[in-house]
Amino acid sequence: MSSVQWKIKLKIGVVYLVASKKGLQGIFWDEQSSPMLKTLKSKDPKTLIIKQAVEQLEEYFKGERKVFDVPVDVQGTDFQKQVWRALAQIPYGTTTSYKKIAVKIKNDKAVRAVGSANGKNPLSIIVPCHRVIASDGSIGGYAGGLKIKEILLKLEIENSLR
Repeated sequence: MSSVQWKIKLKIGVVYLVASKKGLQGIFWDEQSSPMLKTLKSKDPKTLIIKQAVEQLEEYFKGERKVFDVPVDVQGTDFQKQVWRALAQIPYGTTTSYKKIAVKIKNDKAVRAVGSANGKNPLSIIVPCHRVIASDGSIGGYAGGLKIKEILLKLEIENSLR
């Protein structure tokens, strides 16, 4: 069994957490093909990673966590991983543009490719792709839907003001 999943209901709805023994592989809006855990009481490394992710996500939605440190085991191209590392550096409660991410990774012509990699980010919320907006200030897209992106941005702005 290479990975397992857990279904959790958050403030934004139901998501599925998938983990390997190395780390969290994704937060998905739909059920994945990995076997579903029946409990989080096991000491199995995959279960412990999911349990840590659940705790950190719950803290995030309570406004108690601004940075995630759950181990990750993300799959993607070198370019996608480069973009995702840049996304992970966007400070809580702030936004940036696809263009600024492209400049940050020293590939300023790759704005559309950055947008594509952003849309394929398997670790939404933890790797905060919701903090990326269009250069004109419009909210842009989000795999979970614009309503969820708005909720996440509003949550972070409100918690930054505390």
